[in-house]
Amino acid sequence: MMIISSILFSVLLISSAVFFTIQAKKIRRNILIGRDVDLSGNKSERFKTMFKVAFGQSKMVASPVAGIMHFFIYAAFVITQIELLEIVIDGVSGGHRRVWHLLDGTSLAGLYTFTINLIEILSVLAFIATITFLSRRNIIRLARFQKPEMKGWPSKDANIILFAEIVLITCIMLMNGGDLALQARGETHQTSQFLISSQLQGFLSGFSTPTLHVIERIGWWGHILGILGFLVYLPFSKHLHILLAFPNTYYSNLKVQGQFTTLDSVTDVVAPNFDPSYQPKTDPNHPVRFGVKDVQDLNWKNLLDAYSCTECGRCTSACPQNITGKKLSPRKIMMDTRDRLVEVGNNMDANGGKFVDDGKSLLGNYISTEEIWACNTCNACVQECPINIDPLAIIVEIRRYLVMEESQSPSELNNMFSNIENNGAPWQFSPADRANWRNEN
Repeated sequence: MMIISSILFSVLLISSAVFFTIQAKKIRRNILIGRDVDLSGNKSERFKTMFKVAFGQSKMVASPVAGIMHFFIYAAFVITQIELLEIVIDGVSGGHRRVWHLLDGTSLAGLYTFTINLIEILSVLAFIATITFLSRRNIIRLARFQKPEMKGWPSKDANIILFAEIVLITCIMLMNGGDLALQARGETHQTSQFLISSQLQGFLSGFSTPTLHVIERIGWWGHILGILGFLVYLPFSKHLHILLAFPNTYYSNLKVQGQFTTLDSVTDVVAPNFDPSYQPKTDPNHPVRFGVKDVQDLNWKNLLDAYSCTECGRCTSACPQNITGKKLSPRKIMMDTRDRLVEVGNNMDANGGKFVDDGKSLLGNYISTEEIWACNTCNACVQECPINIDPLAIIVEIRRYLVMEESQSPSELNNMFSNIENNGAPWQFSPADRANWRNEN
């Protein structure tokens, strides 16, 4: 029976890892569909930003309650991986608490007990946080979770993970509590007492020994199957940010907020008029599109942003245009970009790795011009994002396409463009009249 269990566990572990690896490669392929952009410089500043924002959760504390609750879940997730390591060792070997057997009688036995106790304490705090988050979404129904883009799958996705966390935490307690009850009867190798699950031990002691074995195994298998299931589910969930938050914050935009990029293709046309020795940066035989119409026109960092989005809605709740009833939602911009990118990736999978025109594009089929022109480029969404996602970069690039490729812009802007062309300034005054104000009394 032990051999069968070990084989079954190994098959599930390897299958889950292989499936996740295949999906991760597809995600990487999709991200690299985007144009290249060099973000290799400023390594020390980038590592500092990553540790502060992703690892240190520095921007989460802007909302203290949510920040503290999120930290409980985050810390529990990280620390629990230590006990998961022992579960994997036991599963592959067919043993029981192999790490404890190895450390028992040594100076490190106390460290083992401390680690399990810390995991249990964090698990209880994570349980409280999970109930809080479920309440905020489904009972209190915070406004930012009720926006139109959150209807359907996005809302279900969040709830699925929250319920899964409750199951995982419950399984840990059943596993440890059942094991302690069995230890009290001399059925398994004696370990130290654990703070939380020892409280459960008294309740479980009323069950028969065979039943306790079943309860302990339910807890053990329930936890590991939950973890492996989460691994398989992760590539299709917004919770992919658990992994992508780190590279995404590492490659954060380190420039001053609001600083726009210039297009080399435009510079190549203008610069020679002022500098005859100027060398073009783009290939005139392979012209590139001005701005962005579809995801292939974005750079890989924009696409990494889309996959990293946590759908928390802080960007949208801070957006003054959304607050005043405009159609723009920065969160929707990121979700639409990711959805279109997944669609393009699936298209490539179905056509041998090549994209076949499907008659769709990011602009038009996913994001409307009304949303794009509603933005006032205030950077509130960028400032609020807990992992430094930049919706504004995508909005500005789509605007560039509309203006420079389609000649589509609001009438107010058309008037300004005309004035700049004719007068060298946004105003309807001749350059010769600019100093007339000095003659007024």
